Amino acid sequence: MKYYISKKIDATFEQAIDRVKESLENEGFGVLSEINIHDKLKEKLNVDFKRYTILGACNPAYAYKALQHEDKIGTMLPCNVIVQELGKNEVEVAAIDPVASMMAIENPKLAKLAGEIKKKLERVIESLHTGVESFGLV
Repeated sequence: MKYYISKKIDATFEQAIDRVKESLENEGFGVLSEINIHDKLKEKLNVDFKRYTILGACNPAYAYKALQHEDKIGTMLPCNVIVQELGKNEVEVAAIDPVASMMAIENPKLAKLAGEIKKKLERVIESLHTGVESFGLV
C-alpha cells in the first residue's frame, strides 16, 4: 500500500508552498510547523540538498476527535505534507495517507476519521494546479 498522496506541478518552489498552504486552509488545516530540510542539512551536516520543506498540517476538529479515541495518536500528528523541488519550475507535493498510517493502530474507531482526513488531503493535492497556465503566466 502506498503511504502517501502526491502530485507534480509546474510552479516555482515558493508558489508551490503558498498554494499548498492555501489549499490546506481551504480544507480546515492549519500549518503548525514548517521545516526547511535544505537549510537544516546545510547547518547540521554542511551538505547541499534540494529545496525540500515539511509542513506539519493539523485539522483541529479531527485531531481532537482522534485524541478522544486514542490518546497516543499524538505520536502520528500532525499530518506531514512535503514540498520538494525536482527541477526548474517542477515541484512535487506529497501528503501522508492517514489510512495507511492508521493500519499500525489497533483501534477501529480511528478508521472512519482517517478516511475522512484522507479525502480532505486528496482534495488538497488535487486542487493544486498542474500547468503554468493555471498560474496566469501564459
